Parts: sequence; C-alpha cells; structure tokens
Amino acid sequence: MKKKALFTIPISLLLIAVIIASFFLINIKPDEGKIAKAQKLAEFTKPAVVRIVDYTVVSWKFNNPDDPEVMAILEQLKNQSVVGGSGSGAIISSDGYIVTNAHVVEATQKKDEDIANEAFEQLVSIVADYFKVDYETAYNYMVAYTQYTDIQRVLKVVLPGGDVLDGEVKSYGAPINEGKDVAVLKIEGKNLPTIPLGNSDDIQNQENIWVSGYPAAADSDLLSPDSSLVSSMTAGQISATSKKTEQGSPVIQINAAATHGNSGGPVINDKGQIIGLLTFRGDTVNGQEVQGFNFAVPVNTVKEFVNQAGVRNTKSETDQLFQEGLELYWGGYYKHALEKFEAVQRIYPNHSEIKQYITNAEKKVDSSKTLWSDYATTFYIVDGVAGLLVLILLVFTFVGGKSRSSAAVVAPPAAGPAPTPAAPENTIQDLNNDGKIDVQDILLALEEHQKKQQKKDEE
Repeated sequence: MKKKALFTIPISLLLIAVIIASFFLINIKPDEGKIAKAQKLAEFTKPAVVRIVDYTVVSWKFNNPDDPEVMAILEQLKNQSVVGGSGSGAIISSDGYIVTNAHVVEATQKKDEDIANEAFEQLVSIVADYFKVDYETAYNYMVAYTQYTDIQRVLKVVLPGGDVLDGEVKSYGAPINEGKDVAVLKIEGKNLPTIPLGNSDDIQNQENIWVSGYPAAADSDLLSPDSSLVSSMTAGQISATSKKTEQGSPVIQINAAATHGNSGGPVINDKGQIIGLLTFRGDTVNGQEVQGFNFAVPVNTVKEFVNQAGVRNTKSETDQLFQEGLELYWGGYYKHALEKFEAVQRIYPNHSEIKQYITNAEKKVDSSKTLWSDYATTFYIVDGVAGLLVLILLVFTFVGGKSRSSAAVVAPPAAGPAPTPAAPENTIQDLNNDGKIDVQDILLALEEHQKKQQKKDEE
C-alpha cells in the first residue's frame, strides 16, 4: 500500500487542486474598486431622469382697431401668451410612469379662467413696460378691449436620449402650500430605464444623498443644444427629517445645491433609490437665493400617488442589462460588457448612454480580461471527472490493498466434498468387544502399548 500511496496521493492532491481552482475562477467578480460610489449612482440613474415641460398657450383677440400700436405688440406675440415652466422627474416603471411635483405640471391642471387670468396679467405687464405706464392703467385699458379665444394645454416629457413625448397626468396632489406636491405622469414607451423607490422612514440625519435633475441655472447659451439633455447631479446630506409644511405635509430638508428646474427631480440615497422629490427652496435673502436650504417630498408620500395611479415600481430588463454591462466594463471585461450594451440597444435603441459605451467598449475589446464564468459548464465536467478519479485512486490505494492481504491469509476452499478426517492414533477403541469403551479397554490398550514398546526395545 505504501508504494501505491507514493504514486496515488500526489495525483489525488493535484486533482483536488484543479477542482478548487476551477471553483475560484468561476466565482471571480468584476473588480470595480476604482469607480467612486457617486459615479456609479450617476451612471445607473441618469438614463431615467427626465425633463418636464408644462405650459399653456392662450390666444388673444384685440378689439380696438384704432390702436395700431397695441395691435402691433400683439402681432409680434402672434396674438398669444405662453404660461408655464419646466421641471424634472424620474421614470419608475418600464412602461412609462413618471413621478414629479404637482407644481411642475400645475399650468395644464388649472381651470380655463385661471389660465386666462394669469396669461392676461403677463400680457398687461408687456404693454405697461412698452408704453412706460403703471400696471393698473395698462390693465384697465387692456381688459376693455381684449378677450381670449382659445387655450391650448401642452405637457411634454423630454427623455435623456432626445425623444420628446406627450405626457398625461394620472395622479395629482396639489402645488406647494396647497397640499402634497406630487404628480404621477404617463408617457408611451416600453423597456424604459427606471429608478427604484426607497423608504423615507429609514432615512437618518446627515445621511449622504444626491439630487438629480435639470436646474435652469445649468442652462447657458454657451452650451451645445444637446447639453440640455444631460441631467446634473449634486451631492449633499439630509439636514432634517421631520419638518412639515403649513398644511402639515412632511418634508425632508437637504443641503444639496438646487434651483428652479430641479423641482420634481429625484433625491437619491447611496443604494440608488429615490427617497424624495425636490419640491421647494428656502427663502431668499436680500432677493438672492441661498443654497443649502432645500426641501423634498418624502418618497413614502410619493408612493400614495403612485398607488392611486396603479403603478408597479419594478426594475426593467434595460436596467438589468445596462448595470451588468457597466460592472463588466468597469472591471475590464470589455468584450462581455459590449455584449450587454448591444443587448440594451436592441431592446431600447434610444438609451441616452448606450452608444457612447458601445464605442468605448469596442475600442478596448482587444485588452478585455477573461471571464471564467463563461466556461462554467466545462469546469463542471472537468470537476466531475477529477472527483471520480480521486475516488478511484483512494479505493485503489486503501480498499483494494486490504482485500488482497486477507486473501493471502485465508486460502479459498477446495472444490469438491471435504475429506473425512482420520482418527488420531491414540483414540481408545472397544478392544474387548463388549460394546462399550470402559476401564477394561483402557487397561487392554495400555497392555498392548507395553508389549509394542518391549518388542521395540528387544529389537
């Protein structure tokens, strides 16, 4: 056995090492250690942050043909006034549901009369500025000769990939200081990127957060047109968790920088979940905005309206493939990342980031690392064969040796009937033929033995 062990044990250990190595290789995960947490969150969430444009167009008729100057002003305005604004929002379902603030889409939710009054006040201000008269004088003049003829409501959602889609309000709260500043919109789409909803009951003071959206302060004539499609992300912390509006609606105070245009944008925690929607800023000081005092609607309040709209917040296939691709890309597995990115492009061609990542992955594909998990089936077969060989070698070394030793000690029985054993020479027989063996037989046997011994001595 010792000689066999010298040969079989090293081979068995080598085979076991192969099994362990294959298990280790299969379970290697892409190393993303060099990628900052904030960068990961930005890349994961950016495709689902949208810009919302909500406005109304009011058409006017001026009934004083004797005032060509005012008529000329209206003609320059194409006899229309535009009332509304823009904000931000986040897609929460792959079929196109979006969460934002109620005040972001307020313009299209008002009654016709309220819309016309707001638009008329805007028109009066223009006339007052042109003629250098006070507002009241201009108002009294214009109200006598002006009437609105049509109101057109427009709600558009601009996706990061450049698509501009019609939006429809499915659930609506109330603007700031009137109620819960939340609205749920719907656009047509499938396989859209999404951001998951978190739990605002779990947030803590000084917890790190990030605000994403389209702040108007980031818009500039110096930027290219496509820059308006790129959302901004600013970092900060939670400053207070238990404040309320005058109406009693809960709000979260944060210190991340934000401005108009950010309204409705998601506040994201370090898990990439929405924990609130930016709703309003702190008071101005000397007419100037003071950063670091901003407020958000808690996501648990947002969920009330999400449930009203019958929305399910689920991760889309696009999200899954894109995040897997990013992890592979950041880990240096460019070939496999490219496969994931191309899969994203097939199911959602207008993904805002995918073209650039495909281009970058194609450039680096020749330096791609080997992803051993691709060979899992081969490893399982090799491991199975190796495990069987180890078992055979152990049996051969230990169990087989013992069997042969036992065979050497115990001879197998001979074939055929067993021979009758001969009686020992000193067996006492019935010498006097009386049918029994007794003392007489013993005496006769001793006598016979003495005679034989005597005869032997004489010879």
